[in-house]
Amino acid sequence: MKLFGGTSNPILTQEVCNYLDIEQGKITAKTFSDGETQIEIHENIRGRDVFVLQSTCTPVNDNLMQLLIIMDALKRASAKRVTAVIPYYGYGRQDRKVKPRVPISAKLVADLITTAGADRVVSMDLHAGQIQGYFNIPVDNIFAAPLILKFIRGHFDDGLVIVSPDAGGVERARAFAKRLDTSLAIIDKRRDAPNIAEAMNIIGEVEGKTAIILDDMVDTAGTLTQAAMALKNRGAVKIYACCTHPVLSGASIERIEESPIDRLVITNTIPLGKEAENCSKIELLSVAELLGETVKRIHNSHSVSTLFV
Repeated sequence: MKLFGGTSNPILTQEVCNYLDIEQGKITAKTFSDGETQIEIHENIRGRDVFVLQSTCTPVNDNLMQLLIIMDALKRASAKRVTAVIPYYGYGRQDRKVKPRVPISAKLVADLITTAGADRVVSMDLHAGQIQGYFNIPVDNIFAAPLILKFIRGHFDDGLVIVSPDAGGVERARAFAKRLDTSLAIIDKRRDAPNIAEAMNIIGEVEGKTAIILDDMVDTAGTLTQAAMALKNRGAVKIYACCTHPVLSGASIERIEESPIDRLVITNTIPLGKEAENCSKIELLSVAELLGETVKRIHNSHSVSTLFV
C-alpha cells in the first residue's frame, strides 16, 4: 500500500500516514508559468495498491485538476489499483437541475475522476447521498458522525435539542437525535439566491435548552448564523454548531464571531485559513484516524460499514 497526497491538505495526509505507520509517497507537484499543473511520482508503484488523498477545496479547480493528473500519472506507472480519497467533494451541491439550462456538475466531476483512472472513491459526508450513484465504480461515503457524537457526549448532559438548519438536513439531524436520545427541531429556511438564506420559522421546542445545529458544511455561514439568531430569539440558552466541512468563504468568520453561536465544531477535511485558525469560537476535530482506518480496511478487503454501527 502507498498513500500519496496532493497539495490541498498536506497536514491531514501526514496524519493519516502516521496512523497507518507508513511513509508518505514521494511526489512533486509544480505549476508552470502559464498555470498548467505538473506532477512527477518519485518511486516505483508498479503493482501497488495506491491511495491519493486530495480535497477539492479552495482553489477548487486547481485542486481538482491536480487530483486528476496525479491519478493519470499513477495509472500510467502501472499501479494495480488507484483509490481517490476525497475528504471534501467539491461541486457536490450542484447535484441536480434546480432550474432549466444548468449543469449537474457533481456528475461531471464523477465522470472526470473515473476517466482519470480511479478504481474506487472514498469521501466524507457527501452533500447528497445520490452522488454515489454518479459513479460506476465503488464509492465509500464515510461519516464524521462518530467524532461529532463523541464530542457531544463528552461536553453536554441533558437539556439538548438537535437542530437541522434546513429541511434537507432533517434525516441527518434525526439520526443524531436518536443516537443521543434528545429532541429535534427544524429551521424553516427560504433561499432567494445562492449563498443567501433567511431563517423564517422554527419547528420544535428550543426554549430553555442547549441547541446544537448540525450540518454537513459551513460556507458563507449565512444559514448558520441566521439559524442561531432564530434559536436565540426563541429562548435557546446555549447555541453550538457542528459541521463536517469548513468551507468558510467570504465573510464567514466575521459572521460567526458576531453571531450568538458559542462554539463551532468542525473537522479538518478542509485546511483552515489563518483567520479561521485565530477564531476563538472554532474547535477542530481530526478525521485522520477515521480516514486511516477506512484506507486500511479497503486495502485488507475488510468491512468499512462496521465503522459506523
